[in-house]
Formats: sequence, structure tokens, C-alpha cells
Amino acid sequence: MARTDAAGAQTSADLYDTVIVGGGPSGLTAAIYLARARRSALVLERAMAGGQMANTELIENFPGFPEGIGGFELADRMKQQAVKFGAEVREITAVTALERQNGAHVIVADQGPVRARAVLLAPGRQPRPLGVPGEAEFFGRGVSSCGTCDAALYRGRTVAVIGGGDTAVEEGMFLTKFAAAVHVLHRREELRCAQIAEERAFANPKMSWIWNARVRRILGDTRVQGVEYEDLCTGAVATLPVDGVFVFIGQTPNTAFLAGVVELDGEGYILTDADLRTSRPGVFASGDARANPLKQIAWAAGEGALAAVH
Repeated sequence: MARTDAAGAQTSADLYDTVIVGGGPSGLTAAIYLARARRSALVLERAMAGGQMANTELIENFPGFPEGIGGFELADRMKQQAVKFGAEVREITAVTALERQNGAHVIVADQGPVRARAVLLAPGRQPRPLGVPGEAEFFGRGVSSCGTCDAALYRGRTVAVIGGGDTAVEEGMFLTKFAAAVHVLHRREELRCAQIAEERAFANPKMSWIWNARVRRILGDTRVQGVEYEDLCTGAVATLPVDGVFVFIGQTPNTAFLAGVVELDGEGYILTDADLRTSRPGVFASGDARANPLKQIAWAAGEGALAAVH
């Protein structure tokens, strides 16, 4: 067990049983299991506990909540549960490297290094950018990747949603609570989301659909004023006047700091065996940043539990 200071708190110089990189549903679940087993566990989260889950307005497919639960509330409950059993959670703490010194793992973070007997990598993912002119220039000035965070800024306005998966559709529906109109631009002719979400979206009078559309650039002066897109069937180029652009075209794993440390697949996801062991002894991985077939909160939580018992 790690040592404690006079106040009973573990310090950064201690040797933790397990340091968990990432405070999303996978990392927090692992912390709950480890703490209940009387293992010293430290969670390092680069943003706020819960990861992207905390930015989800309503989660309807996590067991135990028939009416659904807000992502922020679920994240806070998970964090409180982990802390209740003795885990330590540090937010706004980015991990930049993973080293090995004197038989211990050293997790290098912007708040200082910590040492551990074992490491669980659960860094999650982040939104993939479009990579078109105007996106970076207008990010925070009309371009966003979080409808739940920024929807209220577009009350009575017109916005575009880029993408056709679950996140794009769910965030688009949330935006209709504030925006006057939500135009969804998708590269394909059909959505790639849960059937129930599709049915709700098609029934929403504020949502309209532009199919086979590839965004070429985001237009504006000091703020976003429109989107230029190409019809992939005809090649025609058109401009859509909007006040905001919300990009939901997929996710990329937060694993850049792990290149050359553990084995990754071609897309940057962490490779493990069936017991969630990585290529580096004493280092495990779970959740959305691991190469697995399903990116869902329940699945991530289950992997966190599995990793904790190994």
C-alpha cells in the first residue's frame, strides 16, 4: 500500500498499487474495484472526471436508469463512489509519458511524476477534426465538437451538424432545443446510428438532411458564416449559410504519448491480450482507447472491472 501523509492523503512521491490514466467510465470503474479490494489507486484525468461521458446530455442505455441519466451526473456518481472507497482522483492532470525506473512504473504528468506497481491505460478518445480550411481558425468562434456544451449559444440561430453516426444524431437533436434549424450534412445516403435515434431525428421538424455532402471549407469573417460543401454524386458545390458548425465525424484515441511505449494498431488503439495486458509488463489497457469492437459506456465500464481484477 502507498504511504499517507499526516492528513491521510497519498502524495506524489508514493508508490501506488495502480495508477489509472484516464477518468472516464472505464478508469473510474477500475478505481472502484481496486479501492474496494484495498489497493491504492490513483486516477489521472486530463480534463474532468467522466471524460466525454460527462458532456452527454442523456444516457439511455446504461443499466439501472430506465428514465436515462445525464452524463455529468453519472460521471459524478462514479467519481464519488471511487473516492468513497479510498481511490484518489486528480482532474486537469495530463499524462505525457510512461517510463520505468528502479522496478517501478513512472507516470510523467504535468502536475509531477507518480510511481506505481501497475498501470491501467484508459485515456479514452477525442473528436476527430474535419481537417478543412476554416475549422481551426473558427474553433470556439462558431466551430464546436460539443453540442451539449455550446448549444445555448445558438438559441434561435441556424447551425450545421457534420456527421451521420450516433453522436451526430444525438447531439443534433439536443441542438434543436435551442437552435431554430439544424442542418445535418452527411457523406452517405443513410445514417449510421441506432434505429431509435434515427426515428426520433427524422420526426424532428427542426432537423433537415443534406446527403452525399463533403464539407470543403468553413466560411466566415470573425465568426462562422457558412459551410461550403460538395455533392459527391454530382460534383456540384454549394454554400449553406449557418451561424455554427458542430463536427461529429468520429473519434481518435488519446494515445500519442504511448507511441513506442506499448503496441498500438494502425489507428493508434492499444493492443492487448484477452486479459487486457499490453505489450509492456505490468501495464494494462481498457475502454475506448483499447482496440475492441464496441465503444459504449457499459462496455468500457466492464473492461475497467476486468482490468482491475487482473
